[in-house]
Amino acid sequence: MKLQLLSGCALAVLASPAIAQTQPAPTQTASSGTDTYHQSAGSEIVVTGVLSTRRQDMLSSVAVVQGKDLAQAMRPSIGETLEHQPGVSATSFGPSASRPVLRGLQGERVRVLTNGLGSIDVSNTSVDHAAVVNPLLAERIEVLRGPQSLLYGSSAIGGVVNVIDKRIPTSVPDEAVHVDAMGTYGSAANERSGSASVDVPLSNGPDGGWVAHADGSYLKSDNVRIGGHALTPALREQALATSLLPAEEPADGEETIDYAANAAVKGKLPNSASKTWTAGAGLAYIGTGGNIGVSYSHYDSLYGVPIRFATQPGDEQEAPRLSLKQDRIDMRAELDGDGNVLDKVSLRLGYADYTHAELEEDGSVGTAFYNKGMEGRLEFTQAKHGAWHGVTGLQFYNRDFNVIGDEAFLPKNTTTQVGLFTLQQLDYGALKFEAGGRYEHTYLSASPLSDQEQFFDGSRSYDAFSGSLGASYGLSDNWRVGLNLSHTERAPAAEEIFANGPHAGTQAYEVGNPDFKLEKANSIEAILRGSGENYTFEASAYHTWFSNFIYEDLTGAEEDGLPVYQFRQTDARYYGFEAQGSFTLARFGDGKVVADALGDYVHAQISGVGPAPRIPPLRVLGGLSYQAPKFDIRGEVERVTKQDRTSEFETSTPGYTMVNAEVNIRPWGNERPLSFALSANNIFDVVARRASSFLKDYSMLAGRDIRVSARVSF
Repeated sequence: MKLQLLSGCALAVLASPAIAQTQPAPTQTASSGTDTYHQSAGSEIVVTGVLSTRRQDMLSSVAVVQGKDLAQAMRPSIGETLEHQPGVSATSFGPSASRPVLRGLQGERVRVLTNGLGSIDVSNTSVDHAAVVNPLLAERIEVLRGPQSLLYGSSAIGGVVNVIDKRIPTSVPDEAVHVDAMGTYGSAANERSGSASVDVPLSNGPDGGWVAHADGSYLKSDNVRIGGHALTPALREQALATSLLPAEEPADGEETIDYAANAAVKGKLPNSASKTWTAGAGLAYIGTGGNIGVSYSHYDSLYGVPIRFATQPGDEQEAPRLSLKQDRIDMRAELDGDGNVLDKVSLRLGYADYTHAELEEDGSVGTAFYNKGMEGRLEFTQAKHGAWHGVTGLQFYNRDFNVIGDEAFLPKNTTTQVGLFTLQQLDYGALKFEAGGRYEHTYLSASPLSDQEQFFDGSRSYDAFSGSLGASYGLSDNWRVGLNLSHTERAPAAEEIFANGPHAGTQAYEVGNPDFKLEKANSIEAILRGSGENYTFEASAYHTWFSNFIYEDLTGAEEDGLPVYQFRQTDARYYGFEAQGSFTLARFGDGKVVADALGDYVHAQISGVGPAPRIPPLRVLGGLSYQAPKFDIRGEVERVTKQDRTSEFETSTPGYTMVNAEVNIRPWGNERPLSFALSANNIFDVVARRASSFLKDYSMLAGRDIRVSARVSF
């Protein structure tokens, strides 16, 4: 493992603290038994990671969703929950398996975390695999894009999504029993969901006390309602033309396909129903000198994947359902330092046993995925000396992965990673500097099937180095401009190296490349933030140059009735921007009228190939709201433009305009623990297809959806 090299490197990445739990503000108390997410003057959310940093001082774009905004945005999947954040799209492989797309990057290049550790699932291997994170129990979700996200691993070059809950308690409630609960109904899929958590202080002495926690959630939805035909006009025309051809005798065991019926599918998206339940418990000791805690959770889901309808002879057509289960154990420990050398030492560990079965229409198991993984982080936060502050740490990750069945496109394989990182800050007030570095050793091994033994020798090893340097300057008390430069290196994933078989989820025969080199990227990002009594503003622009960029190339060949996609490497270039702001137009007593807007765009080009596939187009969203202590009213219009910069064999995606409205009611004001939310989404029932989705020609976003929810905390 090259331990001498590991111990000799000062490491980790990038130029800004990454995300994790926000700590209680000095001006507020955590009386509810949850973390208090404090806001300073100008409502600047304090974003924390291994080092606390104001959002105003971050050197890259960041999104934070919590409170009523999180309740309104809540959807069954993490991708759809975050879809209205700047720089974020979603894979939209049905309502249950929708993962975030950050700055046009998805899959292996986006890390989805739970309380700072990986979700330990197989959602990165395919878009039809759901991420095992539960938005229903989230206290807060933070999104980092740009190089600083690599503090959590070199594979997070696209960004990080961290879902923060309180399964391991972080504070002692003032109440004898503290309860948080939420219930939601959504009309588009007849969605019924509910979640609740309970925190009980078992003891509370002058030096600390024990806190017990329990939580659970349940979600059930029917096939989702859509605003038009499932197939695009071109595919409908193709299916209708096929239906007029002389019928062919189906092969033994195959069913006759009704192409005309496929063309007529509208109103409901078949095979998109789901049912998910979770349960968890935690126990923590919170003392004056540190804390320690442990938790257990179980995740159980059964969901369907929208059908890729056949439109011509030879097309495969299946209606797969996935039965997914995960058991997970987490541990957290923090010990305060002496204040001279160390401020604190933090340890986090997570272990999960994951499995999912892809079910045939008769309920039998076609292919099964098994994944056991462990991840840990040990961080040493330095005591602050004048302007200097920093942290150094170690990260470990291990995954044992196996696929068994007719569509086992990967051999049994193991991935082990060890990373060393450091992040250092110099704060001179108006002028701030940050520098970071990361070294990561990755070892991958596989047990090839008998017919694949000549394909590769079974193991690969990589050493990746990443680093960054950034600075920001305060133009005034409330305005700051920053610049960040970074170099990042990513080891290929097992899926990109060892794949060699049919993959029904993406309707592709995938072939990896055992000779892949490290994927490398050089990036520059500029950021401008400002705020005042009546406004906030944030804009960022970025440009990334990739070498050895890994992508899937459609070769034109067929294998097992599926098109062959070969993983390849070449240069690529991604650039774009994100911007958002708000302005108070008028004030009426305790209420105010606020206008807000956001926009984002990404341009992606693969050298010698053309535009990268499934890239979100230009999007702008504007809203107008009235905000008062007891209620908010808001309307918004989102315009997503046409995407016609497409890769070879990829179809263009029409633009659309969607109108939404919402009302939040707090009968006893902001400080009381009861609120109601009512929203109308896609009011005019428009047909909206997402360019970043593999299924954009076969399914669409939900039609008109009326949602009502209630939250209580006491």
